[in-house]
Amino acid sequence: MFSKNLYTGRRKKLAAKIRSGIILIQGNAEAAMNYTANTYHFRQDSNFLYFFGLDQPDLIGIIDADNHKEYIFGNDTDIEDIIWMGPQPTIKELASDVGVENTGPLDKVAELLAAGIKSGRKIHFLPTYRGEQVIQLHRLLGLIHSRVNDYASMELIRAVVDLRSVKDRYEVAEIEKAIDIAYDMFTTGMKMAHPGVYEREIVGVMEGISIAGGNPTSFPVILSINGQTLHNHKHGNKLVPNRMLMMDAGSESQMHYASDITRTVPVGGKFSSKQKEVYQIVLEANMKSIDAIHPGVTYKSIHLFAARTIAQGLKELGLMKGNVEEAVASGAHALFFPHGLGHMLGLDVHDMEGLGENNVGYDHTVMRSDQFGLAYLRMAKTLVPGYVLTVEPGIYFIPELIDQWKAEKKFAGFINYDKIAGYMEIGGARIEDDVLVTPEGHKVLGRPIPKTVGEVETTVRG
Repeated sequence: MFSKNLYTGRRKKLAAKIRSGIILIQGNAEAAMNYTANTYHFRQDSNFLYFFGLDQPDLIGIIDADNHKEYIFGNDTDIEDIIWMGPQPTIKELASDVGVENTGPLDKVAELLAAGIKSGRKIHFLPTYRGEQVIQLHRLLGLIHSRVNDYASMELIRAVVDLRSVKDRYEVAEIEKAIDIAYDMFTTGMKMAHPGVYEREIVGVMEGISIAGGNPTSFPVILSINGQTLHNHKHGNKLVPNRMLMMDAGSESQMHYASDITRTVPVGGKFSSKQKEVYQIVLEANMKSIDAIHPGVTYKSIHLFAARTIAQGLKELGLMKGNVEEAVASGAHALFFPHGLGHMLGLDVHDMEGLGENNVGYDHTVMRSDQFGLAYLRMAKTLVPGYVLTVEPGIYFIPELIDQWKAEKKFAGFINYDKIAGYMEIGGARIEDDVLVTPEGHKVLGRPIPKTVGEVETTVRG
């Protein structure tokens, strides 16, 4: 937990942005796995963590913007709880730790909200993503279950995004802790990338390292020799020579801040000539894109810069042709690079995505494109010091997409379809780092994880 003053300051800033009404921040409940008492690992709601800091289930935070009062509602443990969990702090004691004076049992929340509604005050709440939260809002506010998110406060969404987007030094330090755990995950996983090893063996070891470092992974591990599937969560393949292994994973610090790293390595520790050609293009796009990050530039422009770098490299290999600027403007490069360059990173691996991707990565100055590939860009708006971003260009050879475009003769003036066949066994290559926007430019966060050809080959063989 951070200092009491930090949470108090965050809540005051939020109340100042909203100005009037009652702000309701829901904590998460336990989620049953296969019966009520057997639950998944508890993960607190990130917005509740940000403003109230308490990492336990069944809590609700209230900020009264008009009367400058704050509340935490939750139920104290009884003797049955103590038998199974040991003595627990009271809600009053927990609230005091984060600077909140007013507390009460959960059944008192409805009374406070009902009084506010009766007096004509607006109840501000954020979009929900769990069924328990939907049911809770139905009970508290009388909203129809299927329409709960229709009544979420856009004013509150904008205020939360504004506050959470800029990371302070304490948050950056937590993200770096999560990257340092990822360093151990990746260097260990790389050393296991040899013929005869199953993907699931590497995944299991990497997940174990994350848990030993403080928390489970920040998202389900993506690891496969079939890197052409962008988010491949199937781990049943045995590693074989002449394939590349894509590893996309991250850990959570003990304060729940995320890391998100991708590395692509040759099985056995030696890139083939074609693998090296493709990998070097991705590496160049990764490093040049990072160098281009500084305040005042839009991330959309950096994404397009990465796309041009990839298209130029593929043109030099003979896989693309024609004018590179025109090819990228038309979207021809998306056959090989069909996703966005990156996203915000923080308490969520796709930070604040539960508040709406367009609300986080776009604004009135940068609108989402409907062009294939570019439409998947999660972060596009102007960069500000304190933003933490992922930078993750890639090149992929997706058989179904290639066959479809080839049959349609799509972008035939920019793509050499006949030459692609010689590169299909590569599958996919992606390289991802986590980067802080600084007043002077940028900083790549955490302990550097091997990514040059020489570093990767040496680490795998090690």
